[in-house]
Amino acid sequence: MSGLVTGDAVVLGLQPARLPSRALAVLIDLVAVWAAYLLITLGLAVATASLDEAAVMAVSVASFLLVLIGAPIAVETLSHGRSLGKLACGLRVVRDDGGPIRFRHALVRGAMGVVEIMMTFGVVALVASLVSERGRRLGDVFAGTLVVRERIPAARVLAVPPPPPWLVGRFTGVDLSAVPEALWLEVRQYLTRARELDPVVGRRLAERLADELVTRTGTPPPAGVPADAFLAGMVAERQARDARRAFAPAGAGAVPGAVPPAPVPAASVVDPPVPPVSPVVVSPAASPVAAPPVVAPPVGGASVESGARATGFAPPA
Repeated sequence: MSGLVTGDAVVLGLQPARLPSRALAVLIDLVAVWAAYLLITLGLAVATASLDEAAVMAVSVASFLLVLIGAPIAVETLSHGRSLGKLACGLRVVRDDGGPIRFRHALVRGAMGVVEIMMTFGVVALVASLVSERGRRLGDVFAGTLVVRERIPAARVLAVPPPPPWLVGRFTGVDLSAVPEALWLEVRQYLTRARELDPVVGRRLAERLADELVTRTGTPPPAGVPADAFLAGMVAERQARDARRAFAPAGAGAVPGAVPPAPVPAASVVDPPVPPVSPVVVSPAASPVAAPPVVAPPVGGASVESGARATGFAPPA
């Protein structure tokens, strides 16, 4: 990576293009440009067959300048540094500060390219690229540009090896909240690269990481469990918790601070159910109604008077 510093003191990590990829891009560009030049030359030869020798020579020089020099400059200017060959190889021409090139940068590169690529068959450009620290030819040096790689292969992601089956679920109740992310990253990197390390160095590194985990969690490994298996079990437990937290349905689990509902008392079996009594709504405009007279119960089993209404009340004996 090339540490380019912008005007705002920002370091850019750009990867300069290597000589084989640049040579392949130049070869593709030359093949495309010369094919177009030959086709245009044949067309102009047929079109200018009736002209004199001076006119034919002027048309030939103009086509040479426009196709072999002007066309690459125009393509690099309009595509911001990506010609046909650079687009195929995943390359781009940028300024020294990492910004896109303009017409003056493409013009200087194209003018110098005629000398160091076409006239010398690429020998000058090859020597300059080998001498330069960042692989720049003379056109890049005079124009203040740099050819960088746009398509960088992604790093190969290695999976963390699973813990032994008899160790799965042994760390369910361990508190992992005090373990920082930097320590988890170190543990994962060790587990993915453990087979590439020296056995003695790997064992010491695993023991150191296991001691740090024990200090953070307060849970020592089970008796007889090696340090690397303990690290794998702890990482598997953290991944399982993250998966449950990520894929848990919304609203699952108890809500912190929620008040549980009051328990509903069971219905009494001894007491009979009391029917609800609907309240009597009395309109203020309605006239008062006199209550019916209460007639005392007859003494000695006497009959009730004919004009009195029975209340249905039975006095106690």
